[in-house]
Amino acid sequence: MIVLDTQSVRAASGVPAPTTGRNAAKKVSGRKRGLATNVLGLVIAVVVAAASIHDNAIGNALLDRVATATAPGGVQTALVDQGFKNSVVAHGATHGIDVKIVERNPAEAGFIPQPKRWVVEQTYGTMSLHRRLVRDYEHEPASSESRVYWAMTDVMTRRLTGTSIPTWRFPREAM
Repeated sequence: MIVLDTQSVRAASGVPAPTTGRNAAKKVSGRKRGLATNVLGLVIAVVVAAASIHDNAIGNALLDRVATATAPGGVQTALVDQGFKNSVVAHGATHGIDVKIVERNPAEAGFIPQPKRWVVEQTYGTMSLHRRLVRDYEHEPASSESRVYWAMTDVMTRRLTGTSIPTWRFPREAM
């Protein structure tokens, strides 16, 4: 099972304008990152595009990358939020992936984490601990994608070794 989601990030002033756009819904000028994570929060695929690109196009590109990166029949289910539409569901069916749109309860107000889909939001939060990913500084979208993979390599290494990320809250002598 994988979870797909997108995040709009602001672009730095030096990023070329043709590779950026404006996400009108979130009022963010920059780029949009699309992530496909497994249920442990580890990144399977990344797509970076202009923020003006619709979630459906990014979702289709993510499904293509997941299908090529995994063994045939390896991924059977993908969970997505309501930003993705039926075209992603149809595109997933061509790869043999059952895409399920997780809808929130209309009676609930405010931000309510959805079970199992929350893992991709945690991954975005973990990535924001890496300074280079808070804003998009890279000139090419492919470089932005590689930064995400570098950050996730660091996360996996820290999980395997049991070390924590040094924090700015404590002086070095206390560590």
